[in-house]
Amino acid sequence: MEREPGRAAGAGSGAVPGAVTGAVTGAVPGAVAGAVAVLVAANVLNNRLAPRLAPLTSAAATGALVVMARRSGLSWAELGFHRRSRGLRIGGALASAVAGAYAAGIAVPATRRFFRDERALSLSRARALEEALLQVPVGTVLLEEVGFRGVLHALVARSHGHGTATAVSSVLFGLWHILPAVDMMAANPALSRLAAGEAPDAPAARDPRDSRDPRTEGTGTAGVSDTPTGPGAPDVPSAPEKAPEKVPERAPGRVPAWQVARVVAGSVVTTGLAGVLFTELRRRGGLTAPAMFHVATNSLGYLFARLAPPEEPSPGRGPLPK
Repeated sequence: MEREPGRAAGAGSGAVPGAVTGAVTGAVPGAVAGAVAVLVAANVLNNRLAPRLAPLTSAAATGALVVMARRSGLSWAELGFHRRSRGLRIGGALASAVAGAYAAGIAVPATRRFFRDERALSLSRARALEEALLQVPVGTVLLEEVGFRGVLHALVARSHGHGTATAVSSVLFGLWHILPAVDMMAANPALSRLAAGEAPDAPAARDPRDSRDPRTEGTGTAGVSDTPTGPGAPDVPSAPEKAPEKVPERAPGRVPAWQVARVVAGSVVTTGLAGVLFTELRRRGGLTAPAMFHVATNSLGYLFARLAPPEEPSPGRGPLPK
């Protein structure tokens, strides 16, 4: 019969000496700090310094995390490497549901925009396959599931219980997505605005400090030239042209900082809540269940982004901007 995670062999029979238990408990805070440091380093490498090497970085970081956890006295079952058969059934059912939801999403014009991710649309077929079959499963899901739902959750649960472990690992999982949220703003504006609590079809926001009127920009302060033009107009010496005012760049894509903050905050909250869901799946089906659900959510996104037909312009709106 499969042993419950956290229940060591011979527990309750005096087989585990109190000295050993105290040593393991004392090692947990240092192990948690070490695990967080490994995750932060991997996050920066994967999102900023060497994105294409994410599978290698994530595999190395995952190995380091597992070694740290095992040296802290955690069993394989405590880390979530158990209940594989049940996890396959749960994960398979959820992956099928994701595929069905994506198919319905791209079929309905009102929701189609959420699936048109420029990161997927700009890739060649070979690169899209690389993302779906290598970068997502190994470069993203492996480290996130083992790191947050496996090692961090097990380390915190050992000394503070399941509830605290779920809260801590989910909050850190939300913060983990700060850098990806900034990248998503350029790749999928509709989904970014939804995450920020805005209408998906709202026009792009402008910085409130920017007083320029886009309707009259480049045409003078009033939007109409004071110099007569056309046939028969008198020759009026033209004023020397001023160099165009240099507008400071705003990252990313000159999006106002306050809007970046809203999108990032929305992403942190939603992914933190997703972390709670993934942790519950881990409790019911080990790491296999959330890993399959996670892979389906991300990898199938590349497939359905390429399958989604282009949006049709609404009557009276003219063609959609490219």
